[in-house]
Amino acid sequence: MRSILALTALCLALAAPAVAQTPGGTRLVLADATSAPGRPVIVDGASWRCEGTACTASGGANQPATRACRRVVARLGTVTEFTWRGTALSAEQIAACNA
Repeated sequence: MRSILALTALCLALAAPAVAQTPGGTRLVLADATSAPGRPVIVDGASWRCEGTACTASGGANQPATRACRRVVARLGTVTEFTWRGTALSAEQIAACNA
Protein backbone atom coordinates (compact mmCIF):
# COMPACT_ATOMS: atom_id res chain seq x y z
CA MET A 1 0.00 0.00 0.00
CA ARG A 2 2.84 2.38 0.84
CA SER A 3 4.48 1.68 -2.49
CA ILE A 4 1.28 2.64 -4.33
CA LEU A 5 1.09 5.90 -2.39
CA ALA A 6 4.75 6.61 -3.02
CA LEU A 7 4.34 5.91 -6.74
CA THR A 8 1.28 8.16 -6.89
CA ALA A 9 3.16 10.98 -5.14
CA LEU A 10 6.08 10.59 -7.54
CA CYS A 11 3.79 10.74 -10.58
CA LEU A 12 2.10 13.87 -9.28
CA ALA A 13 5.44 15.51 -8.53
CA LEU A 14 6.68 14.81 -12.07
CA ALA A 15 3.45 16.00 -13.68
CA ALA A 16 3.28 19.31 -11.80
CA PRO A 17 5.96 21.13 -13.86
CA ALA A 18 4.26 20.07 -17.10
CA VAL A 19 0.95 21.48 -15.90
CA ALA A 20 2.62 24.71 -14.83
CA GLN A 21 4.11 25.16 -18.32
CA THR A 22 0.81 24.73 -20.16
CA PRO A 23 0.38 27.73 -22.48
CA GLY A 24 -2.36 30.26 -21.82
CA GLY A 25 -5.68 30.45 -23.59
CA THR A 26 -6.23 30.57 -27.31
CA ARG A 27 -9.35 32.39 -28.38
CA LEU A 28 -10.77 34.87 -30.84
CA VAL A 29 -13.88 36.87 -31.56
CA LEU A 30 -15.15 36.90 -35.14
CA ALA A 31 -16.46 40.14 -36.62
CA ASP A 32 -19.30 38.27 -38.36
CA ALA A 33 -21.16 35.37 -36.73
CA THR A 34 -22.15 33.99 -40.15
CA SER A 35 -18.52 33.10 -40.83
CA ALA A 36 -18.35 30.90 -37.70
CA PRO A 37 -18.02 27.23 -38.63
CA GLY A 38 -20.72 24.84 -37.46
CA ARG A 39 -18.17 22.17 -36.56
CA PRO A 40 -14.56 22.20 -35.34
CA VAL A 41 -12.00 23.51 -37.84
CA ILE A 42 -8.30 22.64 -37.65
CA VAL A 43 -5.80 25.35 -38.56
CA ASP A 44 -2.08 24.61 -38.07
CA GLY A 45 -2.91 21.84 -35.61
CA ALA A 46 -5.27 23.96 -33.49
CA SER A 47 -8.85 22.70 -33.26
CA TRP A 48 -11.15 25.75 -33.29
CA ARG A 49 -14.71 25.51 -31.90
CA CYS A 50 -17.09 28.45 -32.14
CA GLU A 51 -20.26 29.46 -30.33
CA GLY A 52 -21.66 32.56 -31.96
CA THR A 53 -18.75 34.88 -32.62
CA ALA A 54 -16.56 33.53 -29.78
CA CYS A 55 -14.14 30.75 -30.69
CA THR A 56 -11.62 28.82 -28.62
CA ALA A 57 -8.90 26.42 -29.65
CA SER A 58 -6.84 23.63 -28.21
CA GLY A 59 -3.48 22.49 -29.50
CA GLY A 60 -1.71 24.23 -32.32
CA ALA A 61 1.71 24.77 -33.79
CA ASN A 62 4.39 26.68 -31.93
CA GLN A 63 4.38 29.95 -33.89
CA PRO A 64 4.09 33.70 -33.30
CA ALA A 65 0.59 34.95 -32.48
CA THR A 66 0.61 37.28 -35.51
CA ARG A 67 1.23 34.38 -37.91
CA ALA A 68 -1.42 32.23 -36.22
CA CYS A 69 -3.88 35.11 -36.56
CA ARG A 70 -3.27 35.51 -40.30
CA ARG A 71 -3.72 31.76 -40.84
CA VAL A 72 -6.98 31.69 -38.88
CA VAL A 73 -8.37 34.82 -40.58
CA ALA A 74 -7.71 33.19 -43.96
CA ARG A 75 -9.99 30.27 -42.92
CA LEU A 76 -12.58 31.85 -40.60
CA GLY A 77 -12.77 35.53 -41.56
CA THR A 78 -12.15 38.88 -39.88
CA VAL A 79 -11.49 38.94 -36.14
CA THR A 80 -11.99 41.70 -33.56
CA GLU A 81 -9.95 39.98 -30.81
CA PHE A 82 -7.24 37.34 -30.98
CA THR A 83 -5.22 35.57 -28.27
CA TRP A 84 -2.76 32.81 -29.17
CA ARG A 85 -1.41 30.67 -26.33
CA GLY A 86 -1.81 33.50 -23.84
CA THR A 87 -0.49 36.30 -26.10
CA ALA A 88 -3.22 38.84 -26.91
CA LEU A 89 -2.76 40.92 -30.05
CA SER A 90 -3.07 44.72 -29.94
CA ALA A 91 -5.58 46.62 -32.05
CA GLU A 92 -2.81 47.47 -34.53
CA GLN A 93 -1.73 43.83 -34.81
CA ILE A 94 -5.33 42.72 -35.34
CA ALA A 95 -5.78 45.34 -38.08
CA ALA A 96 -2.66 44.02 -39.83
CA CYS A 97 -3.89 40.46 -39.37
CA ASN A 98 -7.23 41.25 -41.00
CA ALA A 99 -5.65 43.13 -43.94
